[in-house]
Amino acid sequence: MPKKWLQITLSCILFVSVSTAAVSQIDNKTIADLYSQIELFSYALTTIQSEYVDEKTPQDLIYGSLQGMLGALDPHSQFLTPDDYKDLKTETQGKFGGLGIEISIRDGLLTVVTPIEDTPAWRVGMQAGDRIVKIEDELTKDITLSDAVKKLRGEPGTEVNVTVLREREFKLHDFSIVREIIRIQDVKDPQILTDNIGYVRLTEFREDSHHEIHKVLAELRKEGANSLIFDLRNNPGGLLNIAISITEEFLPEGQVIVSTKGRRESQTMITKSEASPDKILDWPIVIMINEGSASGSEILAGALQDNKRAVILGTQSFGKGSVQSVIPLPDGSGLRLTTSKYFTPSGRSIHGKGITPDVDVDRIYPEEEDEVDENGKKEKKIEEVFENIKTEEIENKQKADIEKKKHEARKRLLEDNQVQSAISVIKGIRIFKEFDTTG
Repeated sequence: MPKKWLQITLSCILFVSVSTAAVSQIDNKTIADLYSQIELFSYALTTIQSEYVDEKTPQDLIYGSLQGMLGALDPHSQFLTPDDYKDLKTETQGKFGGLGIEISIRDGLLTVVTPIEDTPAWRVGMQAGDRIVKIEDELTKDITLSDAVKKLRGEPGTEVNVTVLREREFKLHDFSIVREIIRIQDVKDPQILTDNIGYVRLTEFREDSHHEIHKVLAELRKEGANSLIFDLRNNPGGLLNIAISITEEFLPEGQVIVSTKGRRESQTMITKSEASPDKILDWPIVIMINEGSASGSEILAGALQDNKRAVILGTQSFGKGSVQSVIPLPDGSGLRLTTSKYFTPSGRSIHGKGITPDVDVDRIYPEEEDEVDENGKKEKKIEEVFENIKTEEIENKQKADIEKKKHEARKRLLEDNQVQSAISVIKGIRIFKEFDTTG
């Protein structure tokens, strides 16, 4: 055996020895089985080194082995090379050149969890549940998540061609998408829709989301809101601690929010709501979800559903209910490893199942206006720009534009059939409460 391969084999055995000694939960039989398989692994390494047609570096082989090992576990576990590890840190900062989609492997296929609003993927018409079958004419069969992310991301301003299968139509759609720096606005369209019913939409659980939601709820209360429609449609999740903090806004102290269960005792936890001021405990609430609602959205919806604190309306959520821990390795690489799964307060598993709404309402999209009308609108907008070009009118026009956007957002929401259903549910809850009080 060449000296360098002897060193690699000994290093592998030493690593396993240290790891197994550190994990007291592994029994002696498992350790013995592991040692016997390490012998097989070292034999394969030396055979590849001596017989493979092209010479490979030790790092190539070890990294490839780790990628295969993690990929064999589940779609969310993966080995991160040093570059992948850096990319992961970039992703958590919420600013990168990409398309604006959350993706996952589902049923062995690369699947869009949700397109993020106001991003390139959203603007071209990609939808939650789309199966990405080709990226730049290369089939995505057996692709890993990390490889898919590498292919989809790139320099802002560059184009990528994607083919998706939309299963409900059983039709292929081709998209040419120009990458952009992705900047995400978490909280959108806060307002009172009608009859003191407040509305707010959360697009993702990020660092500032809890602060923003708390502020919006206080403002809605000042404006006279006494009930809430909380829109989590196409919210792919985000930071677990932020999802828990926002859930606490609506639950009294001591209520179970979520539990996580893993193989080790340290991975099994029950999280309960803590005391905090200005909680919203008396408003009727409707949580809106759809197939693009995942992870943190499902934790929030499941917690309020099980605690009888909100009515869940919409369609079945995505079903992403596993916890990934990122474990750094000595050379700058890392493991993204599934270590536990989420469960709702009643013990329901979210993973692979999702949250079933109390009121099942499919989204009905309005018919698109014909091209002539749309072109006419564009011509009218261009004329308006020239009419209002005078410097003294700019400030007034900006204020008018803000009000116009608010009015358009409100009109769009009131025409949304799922929002209409949510309003009806809240009105029904109010009537029931009044009847219950007078009775």
